[in-house]
Amino acid sequence: MRRFLRFLCLIPLLSTQSAAENVPLPGLRQPVEILRDKWGVPHIYAKTTDDLFFGQGYIAARDRLFQLDLWRRVNTGKLAEILGPAAIPRDRIARLVRFRGDWNKEWTTYSPDAKQIVAAFVRGVNAYIDSLRGKYPIEFRLAGYAPGKWEPEDCVARVAGLLMTRNLTREVERAMDVRDYGAALVEKVRPPDPFIHLQPPAGLDLKAIEARILRDYNAAVGSTRVDVDQGSNNWVVDGTRTVTGKPLLASDPHRPINIPSLRKTVHLVGPGWNAFGAGEPALPGIALGHNEDIAFGFTIVGIDQADLYVEKLNPANGDEYSYNGQWKKMEIERQKLAVKGRPDETVQLRYTIHGPVIYEDPANQRAYALKWVGSEPGAAGYLGALSFARAKNWREFLDGAATYKVPSENIVYADRAGNIGWLASGFAPIRGNWHGLFPVPGDSGRYEWQGFLPLSQHPQEFNPSRHWIATANQNILPKGYQRELSYEWAQPYRYRRVAEMLEGDKKFSIADFIRMQQDVTNTAAKQFQRILRKHAAAAKPPMKEVYDRMLAWDARISADSVEAAIFNVWMTRLPEFLVHSPLSARMEIGVTLGLLEKEPSDRALRLSYDRAVTELEKRLGKDRSMWKWGRLHTLRFEHPLRVPQQYALQFNIAPVPRPGDGNTVNAASGPDFHQANGPSYREIIDLSDWDRSVMTNVPGESGNPGSGHYRDLLDDWLAGRYHPMPFSRKAVEAATAERILLTPAR
Repeated sequence: MRRFLRFLCLIPLLSTQSAAENVPLPGLRQPVEILRDKWGVPHIYAKTTDDLFFGQGYIAARDRLFQLDLWRRVNTGKLAEILGPAAIPRDRIARLVRFRGDWNKEWTTYSPDAKQIVAAFVRGVNAYIDSLRGKYPIEFRLAGYAPGKWEPEDCVARVAGLLMTRNLTREVERAMDVRDYGAALVEKVRPPDPFIHLQPPAGLDLKAIEARILRDYNAAVGSTRVDVDQGSNNWVVDGTRTVTGKPLLASDPHRPINIPSLRKTVHLVGPGWNAFGAGEPALPGIALGHNEDIAFGFTIVGIDQADLYVEKLNPANGDEYSYNGQWKKMEIERQKLAVKGRPDETVQLRYTIHGPVIYEDPANQRAYALKWVGSEPGAAGYLGALSFARAKNWREFLDGAATYKVPSENIVYADRAGNIGWLASGFAPIRGNWHGLFPVPGDSGRYEWQGFLPLSQHPQEFNPSRHWIATANQNILPKGYQRELSYEWAQPYRYRRVAEMLEGDKKFSIADFIRMQQDVTNTAAKQFQRILRKHAAAAKPPMKEVYDRMLAWDARISADSVEAAIFNVWMTRLPEFLVHSPLSARMEIGVTLGLLEKEPSDRALRLSYDRAVTELEKRLGKDRSMWKWGRLHTLRFEHPLRVPQQYALQFNIAPVPRPGDGNTVNAASGPDFHQANGPSYREIIDLSDWDRSVMTNVPGESGNPGSGHYRDLLDDWLAGRYHPMPFSRKAVEAATAERILLTPAR
């Protein structure tokens, strides 16, 4: 606070270097200064907390109004109002999973002032909408509707957290697979990690588990669900391993790469706040970045935070279900949905003791209820960062993270005192007598959660003797760890490569960390080369030449590499020749290579290679010198609004060739060899001097197609170039390109 007051005395609110745009707005107490730097990042300076977050809400709406409105509709169940009847199932699920408990506890769980902060943010969003006076951005004119006003409760919707809780779908898939193919084959093709035998819970009728159970659920989260291969990376080294003698921290969460960007960067300066980083545009604060004392970044842990309960309905009364030998009445809510092109529709929201009913099968007297951590107070995703984003040390950070629930995150930490740490955050249910790998019967009462694992028992580290910490969605369970957090993790190859680069005694610089984030060496390809080496000596033409070529390759997934294209297509064809079952299509590369190591097969290698060649010829032609990975592996930025052709160039960005794949540090995963996911936001934070920190956010900070910041960061991102994160007032002033002064309206 003292530093903040001193700053106010030294720096006049409105600099005389250039004229500012003056924007009078009702709802402000005092002026708010917004300095937008040359990369489009707003630096917001305010004298009160309310005005600070009012300013953040205003600038978020000014830069990303259509994205914000779409986010609000997705999360609150109001898509049918603009999309019509097809969106009704999605809206129903969104409304089903909204918070229904003690609202005071909901707000205070995030932080004591969370309600105040969110209310101020929402007022800022609405102030911008009001200032437009009906002249809305082009997206609304093309879509033919007006943006709706926000309520504070919109920011604590649950769909955003639900789509990050991926294990429900796996429960249903696993149950059907065990029923159809047997547990032994499923254990071979998709083994739990750590390994346990797959035993369906007592009382579960596997015939009751069908894909249609998830029909509406997938409608709500399917297009945006976070899959394992989306991943993320983070790492931190202490001062003994840096050229400055202070920690360096890197973070690059991997999510769908969209236009506008999923993340919005902001610098917040006000009472109790001086924080710079990124978060979701529709939420106040930041989710990753740094304040004056600490830095933090995250990757998904993947804690199993959900279970599907099969409820037995009363044949005489479909509103009742069996529990502990008694019929219990469901809680039922009826809500009206506005639907484009037709009268309002009433939907029923039904709940059992376990949670919202996502599907009913009246003919067989069954209902399927979702129990998940998101039903708890304070589980609205990254809003939970409001507490630890203001921490000044490790203890305060742990205290703030103790109430963080969904999604589960590996948060790496560093502070100015030189400490580094890591915490596997997020609430972890305690299951007493089952493993969470299958749906469970809901009627017996024997499959109930027994609370949540205390934070002190979560995996964590503080100042480890190796002087570095890294996570990449891999299995993070320490050796001998006795708690069950999850049996599903990302492949270990990104983590192995990061660890490979961090081990030793090298002292790292920001430039080194940039090279690490851009690294495209694939350790799975190296494992494959070790396998091929065993086959090469006895191989005959033409496979001898194939093996020699692949063994001479540097295992880098470069955009101009022919071998990278061969390797990736080959890996998609190999499973079907190792496991003769439809399940082979779901084998992950680690399982594929593991089976090939245990059961060497020249025949499988030869036949799968031939199949890969056929596919490459079909896609890229007969000239093998043109089989370059970047021709096959491209990224296209498509706006969520399907605009008429005459607007396509304004809204969308044509496909660009991309290096990397789902198992490289520079991650680039997606279906059918196209990149859909990856590190749209990257940061490298230097704790010796905040102003030396760097970042990138693709394709730009603005969501307005006519803005100069809509796609201005794309070329740098493609080239692996970063821009500064100016933090001191002097550095911000030097980088300022635009000044906006929000003033109280008279």
